[in-house]
Amino acid sequence: MTDLDLPVAVAHGGNLGEAIRRYGIAREHWVDLSTGINPHGYPVPPISPDAWLRLPDDDDDLEAVAAAHYGAARALAVAGTQAAIRALPRLLPPGCVGVGLLTYGEYAPAFERAGFRVDRFVTPMLADCRHAAAFVLAPNEPLPAHLKHLVLVNPNNPGTESFTRETVAEWHRQLASRGGTLIVDEAFADAVPASSLASFADAEGLIVLRSVGKFFGLAGARVGFVLGSERVHGAMRALRGPWAVSGPARVAVRAALEDDAWQRAMRASLADASARLAQLLRSHGMDAVNTALFAWVRDGNAMRIQDCLARDGIWVRRFETVAGLRFGLPPDESAWARLDASLRAARGR
Repeated sequence: MTDLDLPVAVAHGGNLGEAIRRYGIAREHWVDLSTGINPHGYPVPPISPDAWLRLPDDDDDLEAVAAAHYGAARALAVAGTQAAIRALPRLLPPGCVGVGLLTYGEYAPAFERAGFRVDRFVTPMLADCRHAAAFVLAPNEPLPAHLKHLVLVNPNNPGTESFTRETVAEWHRQLASRGGTLIVDEAFADAVPASSLASFADAEGLIVLRSVGKFFGLAGARVGFVLGSERVHGAMRALRGPWAVSGPARVAVRAALEDDAWQRAMRASLADASARLAQLLRSHGMDAVNTALFAWVRDGNAMRIQDCLARDGIWVRRFETVAGLRFGLPPDESAWARLDASLRAARGR
């Protein structure tokens, strides 16, 4: 028997079990703000018992509904975008991959395990961290000549940076001209669709990933979509295999994608809640930046603040590569009040 060379697990939000064990507070007494998931998720309609009984129908119209929703030529359903991230290195030719220093944590290890060289970049917002990165990713600046592929989370998680469609399209042009690929993770783009490249995803050298977990609050369904060329879809479909998305999840997601009225109302509601969260954090002396579903605070005292909030039963996500905290949206007025009070108390501790 030999030891397996297993990868180290990447930390994520939503790990409330860890907080419960560490602080001894029962689950029902926590306010979990550690994710960027909409706390007011889509009201899933009743699901027929037949959806539980039968094997998932990969040939239903879910992918056509998704393509229409995103304005894309085609969409491939996968078991959450995490499944696609693991498969992506097998679709791309060898070469250097650019991945953000402060971004979703699964990309770099996925490419490193597959033998790719990974160069970390920072955006202008993190220019003072330039020493820890290989390059700065900035609008109107050429990409490094050695770069073959680029992973861009837009809007970024957790840093909140967002690049315009024109800027991202120019990066795609540069990479495609050298036989490379731009991967755009638009997990949070449903709340701010104007910058999406979904309608251009048919182009070679461009792969767009979309998620229903964040904006629609359906993270438990584990459904995402890959938008890309016919070649990309054929390869990803072969890697995905059959029945990747369950029957009940297909029913729920289809309903959510077709409910335009709910989506319009939710975008307005999230914009108000996000502005309120940023203002609350700033009122307590925090330099908060925000996107629709969460706020980011860069703070050298992130560990102490997380601990202070946790002692009051409020769990937020802490990042170490660039010290800071991500705050999700409170689900109700009681949670808003508790966060306000706990932040006030944390300043005095």
